[in-house]
Amino acid sequence: MKQVTFNKIQKDAEITSMLKTANDQLGVIGYTEHGVRHGKWVGRTAQKLLKQLGIDGRQADLAGVAGYIHDLGNIINREDHAQSGALLAYRLLRDREMPLVEIMTVMSAIGNHHEEHADPVNNVSAALILADKADVHRSRVRNPSTLKFDIHDRVNYAVRKSNLIVDAENRLITLNLTINTKISQVMEYFEIFISRMIVSRRAADFLGCKYGLFVNDNRLL
Repeated sequence: MKQVTFNKIQKDAEITSMLKTANDQLGVIGYTEHGVRHGKWVGRTAQKLLKQLGIDGRQADLAGVAGYIHDLGNIINREDHAQSGALLAYRLLRDREMPLVEIMTVMSAIGNHHEEHADPVNNVSAALILADKADVHRSRVRNPSTLKFDIHDRVNYAVRKSNLIVDAENRLITLNLTINTKISQVMEYFEIFISRMIVSRRAADFLGCKYGLFVNDNRLL
């Protein structure tokens, strides 16, 4: 068996091509960026989160792998992309000779990352949920002309900075956002992202932590 690492999978031409194609397809129907940039950001953040909590070694690296490929299912369809992505991951990782027990961990994380059906079932899935929901930023908006009528684009475009901060000593995971309220009011963030906040809190609980949210230096959760 070969060890499939976060660093190696980012250099995998087939998987990267699939991510780019999936992202292009989402662009056609107007969704925010879900491609290589998002995958790398989520993978790095998920890996770092577990390391900061003292869950180092292979689990942290698997969180990076899961983070990079978690949106592969979009190549099939946006609907149920978490479940289809988990199935795609099985074959891709099997072909790369990843041990079955590790494949199952990655599959469960991918299959549980979308807020509509998300449940933190292991450390890797919890880290993936927290990292994925933290990637809110204006760079993900493809067409700023949609801001007047698309609340998701407006909220993302309003976010100037997004940081997921881990305080291991006090067992606290905090999402810190800087929002331009001239573009979108804070209430709009809650209007569309409340389900993401709920699943993020459950993921933090799974890791034995509390979840907090700061917007423009004001604590909201």
